[in-house]
Amino acid sequence: MWAYNSVFYQIYPLGFCGAPFDNDGVEVNRISKIKDWIPHIKNLNCDAIYFSPVFESDTHGYNTRDYKNIDCRLGNNDNFKDLCSTLHEQEIKIVLDGVFNHVGRGFWAFQDVIKNRENSQYRHWFNVDLNGNSNYNDGLWYEGWEGHYDLVKLNLNNEEVINHIFDCVKYWIEEFDIDGLRLDVAYCLDINFIKRLRGFCDSLKSEFVLIGELLHGDYGRFVNNEMLHSATNYECYKGLFSSFNSMNLFEICHSLKNQFGPEDWCRYKGMHLLCFVDNHDVSRIASVLEEEKHLPLIYVLMFGMPGIPCVYYGSEWGAKAHKNEGDPALRVSFDEPVENELSQWVSKLAKIHKESKALCHGTISIPVLTNKQCIIRREFEDEVVMIAINADGEDYAAHFDAGAGRAMELITDTNHDFGGGSNMPAYSAQIWKVY
Repeated sequence: MWAYNSVFYQIYPLGFCGAPFDNDGVEVNRISKIKDWIPHIKNLNCDAIYFSPVFESDTHGYNTRDYKNIDCRLGNNDNFKDLCSTLHEQEIKIVLDGVFNHVGRGFWAFQDVIKNRENSQYRHWFNVDLNGNSNYNDGLWYEGWEGHYDLVKLNLNNEEVINHIFDCVKYWIEEFDIDGLRLDVAYCLDINFIKRLRGFCDSLKSEFVLIGELLHGDYGRFVNNEMLHSATNYECYKGLFSSFNSMNLFEICHSLKNQFGPEDWCRYKGMHLLCFVDNHDVSRIASVLEEEKHLPLIYVLMFGMPGIPCVYYGSEWGAKAHKNEGDPALRVSFDEPVENELSQWVSKLAKIHKESKALCHGTISIPVLTNKQCIIRREFEDEVVMIAINADGEDYAAHFDAGAGRAMELITDTNHDFGGGSNMPAYSAQIWKVY
């Protein structure tokens, strides 16, 4: 699967392109702005883009009006097709947000139910009670997603709904040649629906990736040979930043060993979960870390852990935003990309990750672990790579059996000698490839 060897770049198009929050019905080709960012994305060594919703919606993209049309605030289908073609020419894969659990109140079939009630042929596309009422005083009750009645729950046990979604996915593949889907709130989706979607997508395009948004629970229920290829690793997302803020690297290392360790009981051995330090739903990492000098280190840990690394647009140069400012603050439009020391650092890490079989596919063990330091060993076939983190403001000398005498430090392209202990300067991260 191509995704297991890739580095993703996430773009939230409506925010990225500066579209108005409410759908004003005015078609403007804003999506082509992404073309101007392709050199930056290539410089970052990212080779896949995960697009948050691009289809016609009421406001923020997750309240879909029409699965077959690009949101008019971004342009039209031809504009997006042109962008997809350009991205593919630059060898950048495309993953779209598949929001199949719910739609917006403006969704054409739901509007038909509001208008025609019991006479609507789409009545059973949703969970509707004609004897009730809604928060919007529709004269009928319907199920909203987790109490959000601007998000109308689809009935994924209805064959017509399933056929409509599959028809749209087929259209996206044929029209835009997309390479995969990220399934919104995958933990809410019917298990049999996901299985059928996997089989359908496999029949249309080989190595079509399905990545699920999972927050909690057992990811293995959804990530397997019959369902999803990958899922968002929210458990480690939390562990990444809180380990640095509490100066307790045991937290993230415990999660990594629990998920990917060598023992048979480890939960996600062999899986390639999507790993990230932030995204469109959470505060940007530069606003979360209490010590600014930990920012380069957390990226090394993220690129060094098992999984598919994903970088959220803007965070590669240290953009800041807090979740408590509201979602739009996390999804802003930048006039142009910023190239700075951090973005160059992220670029190096992405290149190292993609070129290392041990980092893409290797096992994990942790030979050195203290509250403030850790060394993570990744191994695949004959390749051994170690990630060394010192989160402390003091230098540290690590004494351990490296199983070898020397290594190449991949970030600086310098030689490293394990003899007599390995020096880890204050606030430093190193990646050693054993030879």
